[in-house]
Amino acid sequence: MGLGRVFMSGALALAVAGSALAQQAPPAQAPVPAREYSQQFLVPGSSFHGVHGLAFNKDDQLFAGSVVGQTIYRVQVDTGEVDRVTDPPAGMADDIAFADDGTMAWTAFLLGKVYIRRSNGKTIEVAHGMAGPNSLAFGKDGRLFVSEVFLGDALYEIDLKNADKPDFKSFPRTELRRIGEKMGGLNGFEVHRDDGFLYGPLWFKGEVVKINLETGAIETIASGFKIPAAANIDPQNRDNLYVVDTGTGGIWSVSLTSKAKKLVASMKPGLDNLAFDSRGRLFVTSMTDNGIYLVDKQTGAWRTIVEGKLAIPADLAVTTEGGKETVHVADVFSYRTVDGQSGTVADALRVHGETHAYPIGISVGPKHVLLSSWFSNTVEKVDRKTGKLVATLGQFAAPVDALEGADGALYVAELASGNLVKVSADGKTRSIVAKELRGPVAMAQGPGNLVYITEIAGGAVLQIDVATGARKVVADGLAGPEGIDIGPDGRLFVAEVGQKRVVAIDPASGAKTVIASNLDIGLAPFAGGPPALVPTGVAVARSGAVYVSSDIRNALYKLTPPAP
Repeated sequence: MGLGRVFMSGALALAVAGSALAQQAPPAQAPVPAREYSQQFLVPGSSFHGVHGLAFNKDDQLFAGSVVGQTIYRVQVDTGEVDRVTDPPAGMADDIAFADDGTMAWTAFLLGKVYIRRSNGKTIEVAHGMAGPNSLAFGKDGRLFVSEVFLGDALYEIDLKNADKPDFKSFPRTELRRIGEKMGGLNGFEVHRDDGFLYGPLWFKGEVVKINLETGAIETIASGFKIPAAANIDPQNRDNLYVVDTGTGGIWSVSLTSKAKKLVASMKPGLDNLAFDSRGRLFVTSMTDNGIYLVDKQTGAWRTIVEGKLAIPADLAVTTEGGKETVHVADVFSYRTVDGQSGTVADALRVHGETHAYPIGISVGPKHVLLSSWFSNTVEKVDRKTGKLVATLGQFAAPVDALEGADGALYVAELASGNLVKVSADGKTRSIVAKELRGPVAMAQGPGNLVYITEIAGGAVLQIDVATGARKVVADGLAGPEGIDIGPDGRLFVAEVGQKRVVAIDPASGAKTVIASNLDIGLAPFAGGPPALVPTGVAVARSGAVYVSSDIRNALYKLTPPAP
């Protein structure tokens, strides 16, 4: 799976602690009672939070994993029904594999851990301290092999012979047998039951390789892929290796003897993994579409088993043109737009199709849509007229949101440094506008030179004059403030995630009014990660309608003001 570059530091841990304190703090001023806005789901929810690892057990039950959702699911392939098998945080499965004896194994990518679950239901942590454990597979003799990708680049064997002993403690990476390193990103792979070799893709080299598990020797089987993400052997014909290319959406078969490639199916970019059931039927996952699909190996046609309109909606922005409201969504695995009336969802950019960054924050400026990501440590500029990605800026300290000024300069909030950084229009110079922000999450452009920033660790909304650096606290005592926008009446609309509500704040007095409560917002973070793992976005249209992302349901709320 491709959660490209993940930011981990003590700064995030401090922000988590600060957030907890902020959510426990009593409000400085009680919200003003008022009639709340009406609620509707403009875009319905879906089961996963990005779906990655995929595997069948010996009873032909299909299991799927989600990293951001930190959950393992069981999927009924005939009905599309989904139920949870392992809850957060241990359920963070980037890849899943089953041994012949029924043991299930999975990689907790962001936690740096590997787990197994015996057929008796006992769960054991068998490795820790790994740098992005990504993919894994069992050999026919029960040996377990695990690769590090994106945060590391190596292949290991984990010795399970003592895992069931009462005094067993999980192995750190240093105690695992390293088979190879600096391989090029060995992603979803499989060990051949006949010859014992490992077959899998090298994400960064566009190749599929054969690896000797004793010596680490690598042989290229096929090349010319854009971003090969996973490879599995067809149980009906063990000479055929099936490969998904996340960069193109292509599904290929490769002959292990002749090395001939054949395009089997063409889907959308964002595919992540694949699995065969006992009948040889091929299933693939799409992290971008939150979907699992059954692919016909002969015709290339596919049938949807389960799918979502949105993957993991985070920050939002809204524009109004000709009376039509368009909601812009940072959907983690894509940048999407939603019709504010009909709820129709459209792709703007797909991760690994048009971009390699994972959008978390979003804003619409005079000329560009800005996409920020602490995952990939980037701020991207998308031309509003053409919809094309025109620039990717890096070397930030976990950017969470960005705004574009009238002169083209960018203002970027960095979580890791706590700085508000100004970037010149040409991207060549940078300066610090403000320091010591307490867990910044989202920003909104105010009148003139004013910018408003939510501070989740401070439980506050901060006003900063970007021309002078002068600041003041507009409101405090908030429980987990995340998304923010300015309404047509000048009030600030803030997602107070710790209270699962949206409040409107008078920027002059700090008075708060609850406009919507009991919202499904506030996806739990993981240990050591940012407190706003997936920030709840808020966007207010000229009409007064308020759009809110539901990171729990993967849905989009539309809140309508009460009639006068």
